[in-house]
Amino acid sequence: MNKKVPMRQCVGCGEMKGKREMMRVLRTPEGDIVLDTTGKKNGRGAYLCKDPDCLKKAEKNRGLERSFKIKNPEEVYRNLEREFGESETE
Repeated sequence: MNKKVPMRQCVGCGEMKGKREMMRVLRTPEGDIVLDTTGKKNGRGAYLCKDPDCLKKAEKNRGLERSFKIKNPEEVYRNLEREFGESETE
């Protein structure tokens, strides 16, 4: 019997993929937006493909703003780009 793979939708490209194949972006209870590498932190999560292009698409279509119901400042995307680069080298 196969276990059901949890599917999540990318806020950048809109594709449905397995939760493990994606990066979780998190809005903490304090209102900070960070990359959740463990996938277990508390807060509201949104998912992105592990592709820098999807981060650019999410910025263009304001996917994170919609998911988190906030106005996203530019610096949030810059921080995510930096964290994205760091997580790819691990």
